[in-house]
Amino acid sequence: MRPVLILLAATLLTTSCKQSGKPVIGVVPKGASHIFWQTVHAGAIKAAQEDGYAVEWNAPTKEVDASRQIEIVESMVNRKLAGIVLAPVDRKALVSVIDRAAAAGIPVSIFDSAIDSPKRITYVATNNEEGGRMAARRMGEILQGKGKVGVIGFMPGSASTMEREHGFQDEIRSKFPDINLIGLQFAMSDRAKAMAQTENMLVAHPDLAGVFADNESSSAGAVQALKGRNAKSVKLVAFDASDQLIADLKAGWIDSIVVQNPFRMGYEATKAIAQHLKKQPPPALIDSGARLILPVDLEQPEVKQLLAPDISKYLKPDRH
Repeated sequence: MRPVLILLAATLLTTSCKQSGKPVIGVVPKGASHIFWQTVHAGAIKAAQEDGYAVEWNAPTKEVDASRQIEIVESMVNRKLAGIVLAPVDRKALVSVIDRAAAAGIPVSIFDSAIDSPKRITYVATNNEEGGRMAARRMGEILQGKGKVGVIGFMPGSASTMEREHGFQDEIRSKFPDINLIGLQFAMSDRAKAMAQTENMLVAHPDLAGVFADNESSSAGAVQALKGRNAKSVKLVAFDASDQLIADLKAGWIDSIVVQNPFRMGYEATKAIAQHLKKQPPPALIDSGARLILPVDLEQPEVKQLLAPDISKYLKPDRH
């Protein structure tokens, strides 16, 4: 069902009845192709429906395209939407357009990744630094505190993943001094690039013991590299889940995955706009939570709900 949902949601820029006269909240993630963002989308729709709003969903084709994201937000500001919910691609590049929205009286809720502007009503996100530290503690445990480890990151300037990278590296250096961090490579939301970078690490370091991939596309590319070289002995700690990554976790290609709660992220960030418009100030910071998942955890009901919430009832064509 999920591939169908992804295709459906990617083709719909609006998910609710503009013709009904409902005020519209714009929701702008970094991208739309990953199941993570579709789950955010579903959470946003749930929150909007509860308070009588429609959601306009629009995203860059590539998760690294800050200029396209700026264009989308500028359009929403020009059309004076009721509010904007944004996961900024770059913490600096989006500042001016967010400041412009605030100056126009349009409340902005930031989620997933931070921005260098105080002109937001809330910030809803995983504690990404702690997520990175969580991954580091798992890596240190399974490697018994020694060996070479590489990191496959996302992109420079993305606050959320840079916090994960910092947390991971700092925790390894402080708690596991005998682990040798061989470097950080940025895959730029490109699975093929992440695969090639992991392969290069395997060639340059035949004794590579572990890899930390700090986002879905980097995780997908890294596991493909391990499969291609039959390097199951190299321990991969991933970040963010998909159906394929969960299958690879079950099959032993991935040791563990740090997962977020994207449904809650979308819900809380959108709910904050509705609260603000009702003169009920939302919390300045909302931690949407993270958890390390091992294969043994997959049958737990709460883990099943976290990994596969029912988003189909929200991501469906408008019938009004």
